[in-house]
Amino acid sequence: MNVRKRLGAVAALLGTTVTGMVVATGTAQAAPSAAAAAYNGGCGSGYSVIDSKNVGDGTVYLTYNGSTGYNCVVTVSNYPGTSLYMQAALRLSRNDAVWNSSERDDGYYSYYAGPVHKYAAGSCVDWGGAVDSNYLQIDYDDHCG
Repeated sequence: MNVRKRLGAVAALLGTTVTGMVVATGTAQAAPSAAAAAYNGGCGSGYSVIDSKNVGDGTVYLTYNGSTGYNCVVTVSNYPGTSLYMQAALRLSRNDAVWNSSERDDGYYSYYAGPVHKYAAGSCVDWGGAVDSNYLQIDYDDHCG
């Protein structure tokens, strides 16, 4: 009987140890990833964020200044301090694929692309951006006011 009690105690102890190891293993942290980019105020004072879109390695923000009727777009990187190709784009809505140079800001930046401002009171806008990609994500005929 004494041997059975000892074997039972050893089995219980091993079970607790194994369970503790499984729990500890299950709670291991994954490798850190970049935090989602927050709006940085890049459009200036008086602008409020009215929309945003995740573009993989960053976030594009559409803002509006109700006092002036201007919209503004900035694209903020998830990797501040790292030079990446970025683009911010904003124009009055129209049915063509041509973006004039005054309607976009693109290049290699370490923090953000933009701001791109456009007077759009009473109009719809096309807007979007990209970070570290050749794929420009755009919302067309959006945010009509």
